[in-house]
Amino acid sequence: MPKQTLSWCWSQPGEPDSLSLSHTELPELGGDDIVVANRVIGLNPVDWKFIAQPFNLWEPGHIPGVDGMGTVVALGDRVRHLRIGSRVCYHTNLRTNGSFSHHTVISAKAAIPVPESVTDEAAAALPCPGLTAWQAMKKAPDLKGKRVLVSGAGGSVGSILTQLLIEQGALVYATASEINHARLGHWGVVAAFDYRQSDWRQQLRQQLGSHALHAAFDMVSGEHAATLAPLLGYYGHLVCVQDRVSSSPVGAFTTCLSLHEIVLGAMHQHGSDAQWAELVLAGQGLLESVSRGALTLPPFDVSPFDALPESLMRLKRNDRALKYLIRIES
Repeated sequence: MPKQTLSWCWSQPGEPDSLSLSHTELPELGGDDIVVANRVIGLNPVDWKFIAQPFNLWEPGHIPGVDGMGTVVALGDRVRHLRIGSRVCYHTNLRTNGSFSHHTVISAKAAIPVPESVTDEAAAALPCPGLTAWQAMKKAPDLKGKRVLVSGAGGSVGSILTQLLIEQGALVYATASEINHARLGHWGVVAAFDYRQSDWRQQLRQQLGSHALHAAFDMVSGEHAATLAPLLGYYGHLVCVQDRVSSSPVGAFTTCLSLHEIVLGAMHQHGSDAQWAELVLAGQGLLESVSRGALTLPPFDVSPFDALPESLMRLKRNDRALKYLIRIES
């Protein structure tokens, strides 16, 4: 097991280009932990958001990053289901040092085995958006034949969720930039609307006719999610992926909406071993779907490790539905 590694470190709230490149010490390995020698790092909006805000759980020198993939180079003495050299991808805990490093220590229960048929890049691109999309889908029951909306279907989470819902037999409507509409239509979206048009809700109502939505999945904010409530029918489901809806946006004893929030990161503090096993199994299933072409990931923008802050800045400014990745050359 290596004693030191090369990492991008956080010192204070700021932009991604405030990160500094440093040699860091790897901690003593816990019995249920593993060390992953990262090959590719996946960048996500949560990375630049947490770098920017005061976060009382981080001390100067903290290593950000939630997604990565690589090979296992060290095992805790209680780990039995992995071996040295296994290819894995992972979503890691924001409270601990993360993936912006040549090596990352993670809990072994969070490691998702990567099939040989899946590229390093695809494996690193999947965990945060893919597992978030899977959790969101699981919030709404009985999807087959039901009308649902994905608000923000052009991004990584929204595009994966859209495909999962269609696979479940849902009738999917979507909002996204117009540049994404052809791709959404190819997947089987019933109708896509440009969220920049102020009357897109009216357009959706016309498409729905006498029907209401069974579920609305929002990728924007709690405030935006609440505005979708009038589109839902009786016993509908409002699923908020960004932020949360704290109180019901409809009157009492009316449409009886169920409110759902998605917080993948909370799994690290509150998820049971059984829930982790289910999530890892779901991750394996998503990777196999990628392998056989049943699940399409956004186009990749791959940069070297020394360009990580610049790449994260491009992600922050991006509206082109790209997945930004960092390749660590061995």
